[in-house]
Amino acid sequence: MDLRLFIPAAVFWIVFSIAFGIDRSRYRNCVLLFGALFFTLGGVILNANDVQTAMILAVIVTALLCVPVFLIWNGIVMIRREGTALAHLLSLFLGIGVGFGEISTLLWAITSPNTSADGKIYALVYGLIAFSVIYFSLSFLMFMIYCVFLMIIPRRRDFDYVIILGAGLRDGLVPTKLLSDRIDKAIKVYRHDPTPPILIPSGGQGNDEKVSEAQAMKTYMVEKGISADAIAMEDESKTTYENLINSKKIIKERGGGRYIAIVTSNYHVYRALRYGRKIGLQCTGIGAHTAFYYWPSAVIREYIAIHREPKHLAILAAGWIATILFVFYIA
Repeated sequence: MDLRLFIPAAVFWIVFSIAFGIDRSRYRNCVLLFGALFFTLGGVILNANDVQTAMILAVIVTALLCVPVFLIWNGIVMIRREGTALAHLLSLFLGIGVGFGEISTLLWAITSPNTSADGKIYALVYGLIAFSVIYFSLSFLMFMIYCVFLMIIPRRRDFDYVIILGAGLRDGLVPTKLLSDRIDKAIKVYRHDPTPPILIPSGGQGNDEKVSEAQAMKTYMVEKGISADAIAMEDESKTTYENLINSKKIIKERGGGRYIAIVTSNYHVYRALRYGRKIGLQCTGIGAHTAFYYWPSAVIREYIAIHREPKHLAILAAGWIATILFVFYIA
């Protein structure tokens, strides 16, 4: 084995480890982690024999072909279980888009050798579609891989405060399955903590709710055996950002805390950490279980939310323009 082939991977792993240790909420971590995995896989392939290389490439190609099928299937499941709201159609739309991109890639490979005027036009059109889909798919893949990494990375167990983000009530009174999973995760963290923290259920009362989300969460926790004295409600917020701002005020009023955890659904951890950094809240993100069928659309929604921020939207657009210019260059 030629270890020199793993030097780029080692560099990426070292830089990623440093960047991750400094701040887990930075978007650069998505790129660095993807680079580390990419060059690690590249090193494995370059060190493999012909048979092993063929097997690895076959697995990769098969996985890529299965992606649109899985996403479309997942979109159908979402419609059946959650309805036809736009947020529930995201995996379906992405699956159709990826499938269209894969077909365009094949057509581009077929038409690009054609040197006729019509052939060049078709190749350019297919190339624009194919490389655009590839670009946005890679961007999403980087984000998704980092979200998964945040789910599985080991974390500390000793916290001063645990903030639980709200997620809606059923019949305006009872925590939804999504929210009860968050509460159960927070209770687990509380009971495994050597010095049990203060729990901060965070969420105001919506127009269609009979009580605040914080009150519903507190009632749920008390019924599960948590002392009311260990709970400090934050019942005025309407958004995740307000959840954290108001929770930070409560922590400050109670004398502050060095170690703070945010419990939310696993797909939502990254965005919660970003909001925490914006308001100067040093915290650890802890992800609660999310139903497998719900996860793809939820991660797509998080990806869109992150890239609505002006800075990341500008970077994403700049990368796409560079991709388009590359297609024109090779056409």
